[in-house]
This record gives sequence, C-alpha cells and structure tokens, in this order.
Amino acid sequence: MNAKKISTAATLLVAALVPVTGMANNERIAVFTKNQTNPFFQYVRLGADSAAAQLNVKVQHYIPTKPDSIPEQLSQVEDVIVRKPDAVVFIPVDNKAMVPAITKLNAAGIPVVNVTDRIESGRIVSFVGADDFTLGVETARYLLKSLGGKGNVVVIEGVKAALSSTNRLRGFRKALEEFPEVKVLASQPANNQRLQALQVMENLLQTHQKIDGVFAVNDAMATGVIEALEAAKRKSVVVGINGTKEAIEAIKAGKLAATGDYKSFLQGCFGVMAAVRELRKLPVPSEVAFPAAVIESTNVNTYDVGPDQLKCPSWESIVSK
Repeated sequence: MNAKKISTAATLLVAALVPVTGMANNERIAVFTKNQTNPFFQYVRLGADSAAAQLNVKVQHYIPTKPDSIPEQLSQVEDVIVRKPDAVVFIPVDNKAMVPAITKLNAAGIPVVNVTDRIESGRIVSFVGADDFTLGVETARYLLKSLGGKGNVVVIEGVKAALSSTNRLRGFRKALEEFPEVKVLASQPANNQRLQALQVMENLLQTHQKIDGVFAVNDAMATGVIEALEAAKRKSVVVGINGTKEAIEAIKAGKLAATGDYKSFLQGCFGVMAAVRELRKLPVPSEVAFPAAVIESTNVNTYDVGPDQLKCPSWESIVSK
C-alpha cells in the first residue's frame, strides 16, 4: 500500500485552517490519548480541540487516570461504544494490547483514525503520525556529533515493547553505527515518565563517573534526566524527542541540547481532520506521515509558539494531492 506523504514547516502552525466543507455537521469525535502527565499528549489534545472548533465538531477526550493503563483504556473503549460517537481518534496505550479494542470499534461501525502509535490490525481509516525510526536516527546523530563522535553515553528507554520507543531505539542504534568511538554505558527504561527517569539517572550517576551524553526517548524523561544532573552538579549533553513546549524552553535555557520534533499539535489537528473528512465523504489518504526534524539552538525560536497562538494549518496546505 503506497501511503501518501506530507510535508510541513513550523510556520504552518499558525496558518488558518480551511474548512473541509461548508456545512456545519456537529459530528461527535472521541479522542483517546495515553495519559495526563506527558506534555506531548497535552499538545495532541490542543490540536484536536483546535481542529474541532474550526470544523464545528464536538470532541470528547478519553484519558486514563493511571498513565498508560491498558485495562482503563479498554474500559473507556467499552464506554465509547455505548455512547456511539461518529468517529474515534485513537492513540493506543499499547499497540498490541489494544487490537481487541479496534476490533470492537470496527464491529460497532465506528470509524477509527489511528494516531502516533501504529496499530497493525483492524480497519483503520488513516494513520497520522511521524516516523519514529528516522526521528531516532536524526536526534541521536545530533547528540553523537555534539560529542565530537566519542565519549560515554546512556540511553533512557520508554515503555518496554512499546512501538514508538522500540523504533526510536532502533534509530539510535543505527546512528551509533556511524560513531565507533562512542561507548553505551547503559540502556534502561523509565516508562516515558519524568520522575522515573530522574530516579534512573540518579542511579546511573552513582554508578558511572563520566557520562558525556544522554539519549532520552521522550522529552518528559529528558526533563527528569536534567533534574538529576542538576542535583548531582554534573553535566552531560542531553537530547529528547517530541518537541514539547517544556523541551523548547529547556533548549532556550541551555539545559537541553535538542529534541526531535514529533509534531504533537499537528497530529491532533490531522487526526480530527481525517476523521471529519471520512464522515463527510471526502478523500483521506491511508497515511499522513510527518517528516523528521530536530529542534536545537539555531532554530528553536521558530518553534517557540505559545499554545494560544497555535492553529491547525489547512488540510490542503499539508497533504499532497
């Protein structure tokens, strides 16, 4: 299946959204995200809300109270099936464990747009997301070049077996092949959580006297790493992935070297737009994939846009014909 690709630039974040139809249909869209703690998902929800407001549809958010809870998300899907929204925009807490949920949504006749973490089973209208592997390669390459191609590095992993974490780690390992003088001291999971990453990094700092660089699979964990380094009065070059507001502020403050831009706001925008287009019988590609980009000190100001300034770009300005 040849998926259509799209291109984007940070300046498009403030472009006005062109409605996909002149009619106001008030469709109801259920939006599932993984947790309330990760800033990435906060911006996905902002994007979903922005698109909903401009397309005159209603969005209801479903967020596990316990971060990344499989049982809770499954329960929320059951609730949504009873409520019968017009469509679902779905980020699975686990891409394999949520396959039965997709099966149930399919059986209920509710269209599903899959966002961020790809689900390989079931009927999906479109996948909206970024290439985790390439983003991992580019972000890791930036880190390793910043170290002059040598030194000691630790890796802070996300949720074990989660597809996004797995692919970002594959990207790191691919980039590492270009730098034979870099030594990986440790690679440990912190489940995409800031506090867990802080604790993992505290332990690593006690074990290793010289850590030159840190590759964190997401920005929340990179923030925890930075806090541990500051408390220990140690310095390392730290990179994260997701392009969150907190990461941008950390880059501006000189605390974070870089973050891979995962286009969180745009994923929320285009997830809802794809769902609405499907409901309004307009063309939707099987995939809307954002290209990899790294945010660092030379381009960070381009990305420094407040939440109140963010507006979804038009579908036509992004999706190729």
